[in-house]
Amino acid sequence: MALGRGLSEILGEVEAAYENNIDNRNIVKDIELDKIEPNPYQPRKIFDEEKLQELSNSIVTHGILQPVVVIKKLHKYILIAGERRFRASKLANLNTIKAIIVDIDEKKLREYALIENIQRDDLNILEIAYSYAGLINEYNMTHEELSNMVFKSRSSITNILRLLTLSVYVQQLISANKISQGHAKLIIGLKETEQKYIADSIVGQRLSVREAEVLVKNLKERNSETGQDRVKKNTITRFNFAKLDEILLRFKSDRLDVKVNKNNIQISINSDDDIDKILKYFEKSI
Repeated sequence: MALGRGLSEILGEVEAAYENNIDNRNIVKDIELDKIEPNPYQPRKIFDEEKLQELSNSIVTHGILQPVVVIKKLHKYILIAGERRFRASKLANLNTIKAIIVDIDEKKLREYALIENIQRDDLNILEIAYSYAGLINEYNMTHEELSNMVFKSRSSITNILRLLTLSVYVQQLISANKISQGHAKLIIGLKETEQKYIADSIVGQRLSVREAEVLVKNLKERNSETGQDRVKKNTITRFNFAKLDEILLRFKSDRLDVKVNKNNIQISINSDDDIDKILKYFEKSI
């Protein structure tokens, strides 16, 4: 938890420096872009190219309004915060970028990258899930300890991590924002083929979470039926038509096309004459 606050303080100092128009060369440096390496633990994998281009155009016009944050590593630097500005500056073909060099433990790069993105709501839910898993594995943390670090409830941590049990196909749809976290939670625990069926239905039919819930419920109910249940469900009770034989024979003797199919009688009408024959029968019966 203390480490998370440490990063918040660093980012806060950066913002305060620019709000107060501080241009102290001991604080902000111009560093060559080629000497900066992205954080290898950056959890954010998808960057909106259109928004990056917009930011790049803004940087060309107005310059960098807030420096990136880096740590020094031999003759290079590792980016801690500000990857969108870093990428946009490269798109703008700049040679240097304003940066603040901080002194923090390189071993905490994954944690800092995650916390920065979470604080700024920059990650999609699957990127957060993989970041949580990385922190848990690297630091041998419990869900409770992680929840204290990132200021999220333990149940929220657990639910997000469960998304990693989904098939690669479904995860790709989540990353592409075609399926929401609410949809994804419904699919967890299904077989891979069932996951694909439900996911394709959600995307293709634009189902709401509620509609998808009904679809999953119906699928599970079908799966829970025993073979005997299915036989009973699909068995149609056949009735004794012997009592109607006299009537059927009369219709046939009048050359009416009569068929008995399972539980219904079908009389084909091919002419007005057929209608008259049927009417005469009912008139006699009344």
